[in-house]
Amino acid sequence: MTDVPWVGELEERLERRVQAMHLVPGGASKEAWAVEADGERLLVRRAGGGVIHEETLSLDHEFQVLEAAAATGVKVPRPVAYLGELGGREAFAMEFVEGETIGRRIVREPPPALPLQLADELAKIHAIPHERVPFLGAGDILARFERELDSVGEPHPAIEYGLWWLRGHRPEPLGDVVSHGDFRIGNVVVSERGLESLLDWEFAHLSDPREDLAWPLVRAWRFGADELRFGGIGEVEPYVERYVELTGHRISVDDLYWWEVLGNVKWAIGALTQCRRHLTGQDRSVEYAVLGRLAAEMEYELLDLIEKAA
Repeated sequence: MTDVPWVGELEERLERRVQAMHLVPGGASKEAWAVEADGERLLVRRAGGGVIHEETLSLDHEFQVLEAAAATGVKVPRPVAYLGELGGREAFAMEFVEGETIGRRIVREPPPALPLQLADELAKIHAIPHERVPFLGAGDILARFERELDSVGEPHPAIEYGLWWLRGHRPEPLGDVVSHGDFRIGNVVVSERGLESLLDWEFAHLSDPREDLAWPLVRAWRFGADELRFGGIGEVEPYVERYVELTGHRISVDDLYWWEVLGNVKWAIGALTQCRRHLTGQDRSVEYAVLGRLAAEMEYELLDLIEKAA
């Protein structure tokens, strides 16, 4: 069966007998457990030892966002149950969706339908009614990342310069929508048919829709297929055109440039905060240590983007 110490708690909360379970590899801040319970395959998402960004949702709120997305018709795993604490850490259960999630494998041979399917789902996400998720917050995103960078406790002039440039070139805002917050290859389940499901809603918040729209353009999320600016799977123009057609937002590809710079600042800071978990001994991990080194790649990329903008 299993020697996981909190399996009894899981069976009690699910009101089912667990036949097997194992930890799924991957995930920078949450655990994912594949569980077979009374013949049904589930995925239990459980809190890890820390968070990437300061405004990460609790698992309770993430589960409620998942329910709201499902009710709006977004392709997400079927929510099963919020489980409270398992072994002292918050968790919830959802349907286990078969398919590929590893970004480097997806970009090797992406399904042709995938780019436009992602635009379709993003339009649905941005149509989730605010009142369904009243706990989601908005705010000054640059001020937030300035605070997070300060928390790292060491100088990073390239990121500081990126934040300065972003403040000086900030576009006129569009109205806030419910945003996924981490909409990219790597947080999707893909099969030969294309998109099966969207995962990892822990960063959901209210924001300008261009934040989500531009996030998969960040080079880190192309997984080596750098020639295809949209997530390593396609060109940007058809994706943006489909999104505009579905939402009515007046957005061009050029409008996303500022948000692409922001995306590199955001992920550089996220990588550094993850690395601090290792360096401080909060959660020792070679993966977190490597993330700290990867921040330099985002620093180079954001400087290159700013130079091209000039």
